[in-house]
Amino acid sequence: MVHETNAEPADLARLLDSIHTSTNLVPDIQTRLTAFRAVGPENSGPGEAAKARYVESFLRSNGVEDMVHVDAPDPRVEGGVRPNIIATIPGRSPRALWLFAHMDVVPEGEASLWQTNPWKVVQKGDLLYGRGVEDNQQALTSMLVLACALHRTGIVPGLTLKLVFLSDEECGNTRGMAYLVKERADLFPREDLYIIPDSGSPEGNLIEIAEKSVFRFKFTVQGRQCHASTPAKGVNSLVAMARIVLALEKLNEIFSQTNALFEPATSTFTPTMHEKNVEATNILPGQDVFWMDCRALPGIDPACVFERVKEIAAKAASSMGASVLVEQGQVIEASETPQDAPVVKALSRALRAEGLEPRVMGIGGSTVACLLRYLGLGACAWSTILNTCHEPNEHSSISATLRDAAVFARILLGEI
Repeated sequence: MVHETNAEPADLARLLDSIHTSTNLVPDIQTRLTAFRAVGPENSGPGEAAKARYVESFLRSNGVEDMVHVDAPDPRVEGGVRPNIIATIPGRSPRALWLFAHMDVVPEGEASLWQTNPWKVVQKGDLLYGRGVEDNQQALTSMLVLACALHRTGIVPGLTLKLVFLSDEECGNTRGMAYLVKERADLFPREDLYIIPDSGSPEGNLIEIAEKSVFRFKFTVQGRQCHASTPAKGVNSLVAMARIVLALEKLNEIFSQTNALFEPATSTFTPTMHEKNVEATNILPGQDVFWMDCRALPGIDPACVFERVKEIAAKAASSMGASVLVEQGQVIEASETPQDAPVVKALSRALRAEGLEPRVMGIGGSTVACLLRYLGLGACAWSTILNTCHEPNEHSSISATLRDAAVFARILLGEI
């Protein structure tokens, strides 16, 4: 598609003015969203149903009638489903800008670390404090503000606007984005623009176009338990585990590729959790279990990593007379959007119009952008966030939320 400037300058100015004068709307929406405590059932929460009803009611009150549900069955929650909603605001062109936000949030964590009630939004100047206000309610709020501004001004944008509200992002996406693309891949045209406001920087200039593979290994090291005073009778699984951990540092040499998009620019192989072994300090352990978190650059096959891990671990264990079972969990494959993709160009133009110089980047985490990339769609993740998600005293910026909405408005009115 060729870029054209189709928006009347007066229309864009009116829409941006409506967005930037919505300062009081942001804390009102955030307060309502946070109070729903939309934690998933895996963490003893009620799910997203009540929050979804509010979102749908807000959209209808702002003139949005075209809403499609692709709800995933889940008997653990109210109504037996996890809601996934696609709302459409027609533009002059059927070509669409798609924006995605997830409705679920993580639990508050250790309550004593919070300075405020995590489920009641507190405003301190430009900042709003509460669980979920950044992850991912800043995105959700910016989308609702944009819908409201379009309704108030009566402006018909150049592009059609698709607002997607998802469940289950925090616990694997199986009843959220993964369910949506599995059941209704036909909804996503290749020529459309896809932005996920779930990654970014405080400055708002970073466009995430690539994600490393994410996968984990569980190591069960088997030795032989005995009394600590007679260690020769046993095989110390803890020492064998230590040798395995040190030996696995070879992975950094084997998979030494670099990619300047990412920080760090290498793959990472990080031993993390060690499970409890024996009950007393005078027992030589016969079994130890530990885990490794892996983030591999695009182009590195996780299956190849698995084979080398098993080989290295088995050799290190056998040197101690121990054995090791290596198990691999779920693999989220690496994904990448070309730097010259239409969505990257459109977002870059909008950022420059906001006075920012865009920079593309890759991350070691995972967003739902990867699920769109697996369909062959150009998708990127972007927003202006402070990166406090999952932390105690999570907070987001009102002005950043409004600027995010303004950037989306510029794309809507400037791209055909």
